[in-house]
Amino acid sequence: METKILLENGTNELEILEFILGNNSYGINVAKIREIIPYQQVTPVPNSHPSIEGIFMPRDTMITAIDLMNCLGRGESQEKGLFIITNFNKLDIAFHVDNVLGIHRVSWRDIIKPDATISTTEDSVSTGIIKKDNKLIIILDFEKIVCDINPETGLKVSEITELGERKRSSVPILIAEDSPLLNKLIVDSLKRAGYDNLIHTENGQQAYNVICQCKADGSLKDHVRVIITDIEMPEMDGHRLTKLVKTDEATADIPIVIFSSLVNEEMKRKGESLGADAQLSKPEIGNLVKIVDRLVDERHLSD
Repeated sequence: METKILLENGTNELEILEFILGNNSYGINVAKIREIIPYQQVTPVPNSHPSIEGIFMPRDTMITAIDLMNCLGRGESQEKGLFIITNFNKLDIAFHVDNVLGIHRVSWRDIIKPDATISTTEDSVSTGIIKKDNKLIIILDFEKIVCDINPETGLKVSEITELGERKRSSVPILIAEDSPLLNKLIVDSLKRAGYDNLIHTENGQQAYNVICQCKADGSLKDHVRVIITDIEMPEMDGHRLTKLVKTDEATADIPIVIFSSLVNEEMKRKGESLGADAQLSKPEIGNLVKIVDRLVDERHLSD
């Protein structure tokens, strides 16, 4: 599934595939999708999570099939419908849905963040809501769904302990991550790795506001020497943030690390074209620290 948006850089737009479960509309970022195929028989896996339907092997690649209806607590899907085959966090997973309606191109600014009346932020399986043709489409947090089924697919915080005893570093790092849980894990991991001068924001727009304020009062070097950003975020995504930073002479030298579940070869090319200094997939928290170490040493940022 190749779309024009993948050819454009830093537009702060994305494409959402709308699909149906029961009588409700849900969405997934097209960038996560490899293909959509008709439902096919799967082989059950003994003692697996109740939401795992089983495994199958299209084109000699083993893929885990997840019953999305079951994940959302709405019963179990019938043996019909479609598989949306995804790739994120270096995992190939098929999500069983009833039907697919089409693709909507939207701006991250048009995505409404769920509030506390819907669910608590750390428990929510929704990353946002969009309104199309008087209908609400709930964008699901597929990373959290998978992590809830198998926590080993999440951030491997144990990697930080393996780095051993480390000296403290006052290098100021700005973090843009919309998931409250991941934001906390990244901050905690960096602090355990010795980096304790951190500003964490909920999206690219908040991070950019920090940068603009520091530029205005002349304190950029005191507060922002490294930027770590997710890609998928409301208001402003990480690619747009990268483009704004790297096309501004005042900030172009600040190293940017894209830390996202969407990082694959295609997305890496996009990040490189925007000027990202490093890109890696979300489970690799140990490698994130190593990359920050390398950038700090190379740029002599601790001076």
